[in-house]
Amino acid sequence: MRGITKRYPGVVANDQIDLDVRPGEIHALLGENGAGKSTLMNILYGLAAPDAGEIRLGGKPVTIDGPADAIARGISMVHQHFMLVPVLSIAENILLGEEPMANPVFLDRAAAHSRIRALGHTFGFDVDPELKVGSLSVGWQQRVEILKALYRNANILVLDEPTAVLTPQETTEIFSVLRRLAQEGTSIIFISHKLYEVLEIADRITVIRRGRVVGSRTPSETTEDELAAMMVGRGVQLVVERGESHPGEPMLQVDELHVGDDKGREVVHGLSVEVRRGEIFGIAGVVGNGQDELVEALVGLRRPLGGRVRLDGRDITGMSPRRLHRMGIAVVPADRHRFGLVLSFPITDNCVLNDYAEPPYARGMVRSEEAIRERAREAVSAFDIRTHSIDAVAGTLSGGNQQKLVVAREFEGNLRLLILDQPTRGLDVGSIEFIHRQAIAKRDDGTAILLVSAELDEVLELSDRVGVMYRGRMVAVVDARSANREDIGLLMATGGKTDVIADAAEAAP
Repeated sequence: MRGITKRYPGVVANDQIDLDVRPGEIHALLGENGAGKSTLMNILYGLAAPDAGEIRLGGKPVTIDGPADAIARGISMVHQHFMLVPVLSIAENILLGEEPMANPVFLDRAAAHSRIRALGHTFGFDVDPELKVGSLSVGWQQRVEILKALYRNANILVLDEPTAVLTPQETTEIFSVLRRLAQEGTSIIFISHKLYEVLEIADRITVIRRGRVVGSRTPSETTEDELAAMMVGRGVQLVVERGESHPGEPMLQVDELHVGDDKGREVVHGLSVEVRRGEIFGIAGVVGNGQDELVEALVGLRRPLGGRVRLDGRDITGMSPRRLHRMGIAVVPADRHRFGLVLSFPITDNCVLNDYAEPPYARGMVRSEEAIRERAREAVSAFDIRTHSIDAVAGTLSGGNQQKLVVAREFEGNLRLLILDQPTRGLDVGSIEFIHRQAIAKRDDGTAILLVSAELDEVLELSDRVGVMYRGRMVAVVDARSANREDIGLLMATGGKTDVIADAAEAAP
């Protein structure tokens, strides 16, 4: 890619970017939220057209007219949020749009299944093409996405945050697949915010800041600290010092809670947990083990099947989200699009979604526009939300800036309980540092914080105590300072206890 430039109203997303990727190379692409990484990859994949510059494949200039054109040229992209149909089998997902025909009427399923098995075997894992995708672990779904790209003969594979929701063990397995792919000649563009993973897996690293390439490094000649500084433009504290907590009396008490999913199946089974004033209690677990349903039950979006939830001794089971908010509960939801923002509203309105009818933002039936705009200006400044205007529609912000907008709103005011569900998903190291500092400050002010995260490192670095959820049950509670990362990862993946975890659980306060 040479001299790639892309402009949007009020912003230059890509400014004369050069990027080259060699055959069989794993090339990492780093940058802050809004730095231009996604725009650059969307241009490569045909989702956007550059205003200037050119793309060369094998030395020859090409124009990529859309994703189908990109796939035909051997370029595939695995998005951060998997593009899979859960009710279909592995084979059906892989074959969508590429169905092999035995004749003009019937599919050649046998040939397709044989090729899928052979592809899996080539890269070190056995595949049953008949298994439903909805029954697979997140790590296996990632493999299916990669197989889908390989089935389409991808020579260039773009991976956007491929380890964001994987356990350490699953990450190790995916890395072995990627290394084998590279050995076979596939070029891989690896986008991640996890710097230690980039240093482990990449052959070369390119850093983009504010739409421009600021440098390229090999892992042997750089460090996490240098890469973070290149991304953000300043020194970054990768692990925020959490200090000593001084927990008080229990603020949140969950007793024998049972919660069902949208189909009525029980997915949280008699779970009990206690979060005290002035502590961060982290919940670790692979996505899909009941964490979403638990959080929705705690914040009034889902009625429990049984059990009780108390806030500072008061029964709040099944109360509405509005009542819970007025009682001092705030939540940063895992899905910012569904539960955190109204994407068609401007930043101003999104800043006051909880309080739009309350003073100083309204007096009776009359909105106070200046108070709302002042709140938005404060949020944009304090949380470094990258936008050309507070009147910009939330849907036009990058994913990371959308997340910062949600966090800016929910951290406002004196809170009794703050629930953080995947609070830094998709954020860069500078934004993660800032949000972690804000969370610790809230804890030190006496707020009880429940942290739910698929990022095990985040849970261990930020929490005072850690509970591990597996298939809707709390299988261990450990002191975060003495917990072992690999043992926690094993618990997340299997639910089984090791002697180390058992000892840590007994020692936990």
